[in-house]
Amino acid sequence: MVYHDDESDADTAGRLTQRLIDEDGVDFLLGPYSSGLTTGTSAIAEASDVLMVEGSGASDALFERGFQNLFLVATIASDYTRSSIEALAAQGARTAVVAHEDTLFATAVAQGAVRHLEANGIEVLATEAYPEGIQDVSAIMTKFRDLDPDLFVGGGHYNDAVLFVNSAREIGFEPAGMLITVGPSNPRLVAELGRDVDGVLGPTQWEPSMAYSGPYFGTAADYAGYYESLWGEPPVYQAASATAAALALHLAIEAAGSTDTAAVRAALRQLSADTFYGPISFDDRGVNVGKPMGTVQILDGNIVVVAPNEAATAQIQYPFG
Repeated sequence: MVYHDDESDADTAGRLTQRLIDEDGVDFLLGPYSSGLTTGTSAIAEASDVLMVEGSGASDALFERGFQNLFLVATIASDYTRSSIEALAAQGARTAVVAHEDTLFATAVAQGAVRHLEANGIEVLATEAYPEGIQDVSAIMTKFRDLDPDLFVGGGHYNDAVLFVNSAREIGFEPAGMLITVGPSNPRLVAELGRDVDGVLGPTQWEPSMAYSGPYFGTAADYAGYYESLWGEPPVYQAASATAAALALHLAIEAAGSTDTAAVRAALRQLSADTFYGPISFDDRGVNVGKPMGTVQILDGNIVVVAPNEAATAQIQYPFG
């Protein structure tokens, strides 16, 4: 295993990907973190006919380029909110507002959310895009409060979740449900905001409590225990996604009985595996269509899985409050 630190910089990631191929002579690539970095590095891999399996570049746009060498084990961005919205619609939600950061990934998540809301009979009253790095969302939240929706859907980065929750509290915006696409699965949000985030929902690629298992690593809980024994802290879903990407590549090489690119590519396309991370099977785009996105809800300070049914450990609470 050869690896280099891209420092979360797109130019550095591209340069190091080329180095891995040209100088280090790797046979396969595991992708970087984020859709932004995956955009450029996967193009380099495609041009060099090197397979890249990854767990963090989930923007739909990545898989609309017709690439043959890019495979994603995570759930794609447009389906991030699907299980959440289906569960909320079943509980009676009928109207919603959507705010999202104006970036590749967050826009894909928001567009998917709008489609899933409408498909489930929930009227979208308004959508708002905001610039990356925003420090004040009060104008957006005030507009949304005055529309009196059942649901607020917000997407961006962790700091945006903090802004949404604090602003809603300050202006008295109390929708029956708050679905925030980044933050609720992170214990840091509970530690930072306490009771203010009780009831907030969010998507998650993976949680240790999910009822998934496979011949490698055992159950999701087994994997979490093994990870913590190695690193001294529990795994976040990004770590599990990275492990799942490596596992999918391993299984494909094993099935191919070779490191030949064409043989391993064919094995990835035929892969159907149950794992600690959830089912893995790829469609023609290279997207894992076997694993539904999970949904967590913060209840009494605990982050619990409430959807989909096959992974849930608690019932969704809606309306909340």
